[in-house]
Amino acid sequence: MNPLLLGALIGAFISGCFIALQAPTNALLARGVGSAVNAALVSFAVGTIALLAVALAFGARPVPGVIRTLPWYAWTGGLYGAVFVAMAAWAAPRLGVTAFLMIAIAGQLAMALFLDRIGAFGLPRVEIGPMRLLGVGLVLAGAFLVRR
Repeated sequence: MNPLLLGALIGAFISGCFIALQAPTNALLARGVGSAVNAALVSFAVGTIALLAVALAFGARPVPGVIRTLPWYAWTGGLYGAVFVAMAAWAAPRLGVTAFLMIAIAGQLAMALFLDRIGAFGLPRVEIGPMRLLGVGLVLAGAFLVRR
């Protein structure tokens, strides 16, 4: 197997594990700091410090000329993350981590199908065929069964 593909698969799996850890961790933080919004703020502050340390360690620097050419919506990724973190901190204690993530995964897959279909943000277009819909349906059915 291609080492880059293997690295991407392992990284995706670990990222998924971290998403599952994020909801209960931020719910605990929300209880301590008084609200889901405060928890998201603290979470993003810690994440910013961690990313700054990694960027400094690897010598990653933004390229000013390229930054100015980006469309406005290229800057909105952090907003999506902030909504997810705050919602996870608020909803996970009410729904349970599994139910919250099941519903979040349903939203992710629905949006992913749409984004693939239109080739959003310069990514290649991927048609929504019956097998893709069946695959998404099976993932959702599995998530539902885990909740039962």
